[in-house]
Amino acid sequence: MPQMFDMTGRVALLAGAGRGIGAASAMALAEAGADVVVLARSADQIAEIADAARNLGRRALAVPTDATDPEAVEEAVGRTIAEFGRLDTVVNVVGGYVPKPFLGTTDDDLRDSFDLNVVSGLGLLRACVPHLAESDGASVIMISSAIGHVTGRGWVAYGTAKAALEHAVRLMAADLNPRIRVNAVAPGAIMTDALAGFADDSNLIDGLKSATPLRRIGLAEEVAAAVLYLAAPSGAFTTGHVLPVDGGLRVTNMEMPFPDV
Repeated sequence: MPQMFDMTGRVALLAGAGRGIGAASAMALAEAGADVVVLARSADQIAEIADAARNLGRRALAVPTDATDPEAVEEAVGRTIAEFGRLDTVVNVVGGYVPKPFLGTTDDDLRDSFDLNVVSGLGLLRACVPHLAESDGASVIMISSAIGHVTGRGWVAYGTAKAALEHAVRLMAADLNPRIRVNAVAPGAIMTDALAGFADDSNLIDGLKSATPLRRIGLAEEVAAAVLYLAAPSGAFTTGHVLPVDGGLRVTNMEMPFPDV
């Protein structure tokens, strides 16, 4: 079975790879044998990830990139091909949005969330498809969120965008079959830097745990393991699907305390 998770000779590009799930996914792919290209706006963060991948004996390229800038994305993809001559896996982790009550959610909030969580990822994939199509096992993994398919107060802008991303994954898979597989991973509450900032709030953390069927908060490495599964030969017969890594959620475990209408 180990060969089912072997990424030797593969090149993976990850957007939003400076920290958290993106960084953990880059390292999981590198540990499995892949050469990696890491994109994020923070040059220092992706330089550290690239160095860590090189310490494993992999080739690595860090490209400071604003993933919402189509020209910057095209340039990063071009540098990838110039450096490695191929592209086999694309992982998009770019996304997020602050919770707001519905009546406080403006049209601009909706547009901004959609741009960040949907438009940028689809633009990245468009730039990569001509190169992925030349691979003999191309895989795309979009990072969604549990709130894309469960309910809870305060998440209209973010949840609607992630729901759109999840259906876009199914539609893109249909368009790109059989050459390129397209899937998503949908995490629940994961202990990344963003959540770690609230670690001193025991009520919040305990509430998250108690509202999660598995009674704990997930790890970035657990999401990265799902990314590796979908990228590697192990996921070769999987496309157009969303893989939850959320502790068993059916409703959100991060209900916002917004007042009733």
